[in-house]
Amino acid sequence: MSKIKVLLTGKGSVIIDDFFNHLNLDFDLLTTSFRYEDISKHIEIFRPDIFIVCLNGERRDELFLLVELKRLLTRDGITVFIVGSHEDCDLFNQTVVYLAEETFTKPISIDQIKNGIITYVDEKRKKSDEDAELQAALEKLKSIGRRKHVLVIDDDPIMLKVVKDHLHDNYDVATAISGKVAYKFLENKTTDIILLDYEMPGEDGPMVYGNLRQRPELANTPIIFLTGVTDKSKITAALTLKPQGYLLKPIDKDRLIGTIEKFVG
Repeated sequence: MSKIKVLLTGKGSVIIDDFFNHLNLDFDLLTTSFRYEDISKHIEIFRPDIFIVCLNGERRDELFLLVELKRLLTRDGITVFIVGSHEDCDLFNQTVVYLAEETFTKPISIDQIKNGIITYVDEKRKKSDEDAELQAALEKLKSIGRRKHVLVIDDDPIMLKVVKDHLHDNYDVATAISGKVAYKFLENKTTDIILLDYEMPGEDGPMVYGNLRQRPELANTPIIFLTGVTDKSKITAALTLKPQGYLLKPIDKDRLIGTIEKFVG
């Protein structure tokens, strides 16, 4: 596991020195001046996990720069801790409301601060892992019972109707009369498999295939060519594109469904 990255700032030079003298092996440390430009730049470059403000008599007007930084810190998910006297910490929390996740009030040892940081980060990472597992489980549940989706691209309306009639009992089917229409559909929708006519006016099947494969979200989506072309050279040319299948028209219903089931169930 990578080291926790800690960015330090503030007038509390004694605490900052303690971090570098005693915790340099435990954390990846960087210090910055108490200026908006410097802090924001170091956040951008260093990408800290924790931002610690080491307080030592900062005035309210000085603390207002943290109000300006609040949006940046929140956006990047950076946890803010403060270290200081009761008075300094109270003034900070009154000035920059709801920013500090943890307050270390002096007198406090550097080891107590270290343990507090590690405990907080471990719990945060554990929660993040649990959230990711929960999301994966929810996505799996959503997919169970969801009918698979088929996108059919063919310039022949009759062929589109035939394929849709063959598949509508088992799949959700969308149709497009050209690559352009298909691209528009895929801007906001997803599909599990694409049936693509080989010969179409304008952009033919191989051109549409190439454009679809350039989209990262479709890199692994099965694409099956549907065509009446029987010329061996054209079939060979289509297969060099490495589609997942090649079915000749007129389309046999059982063979069509069997081919789709092989890839998406």
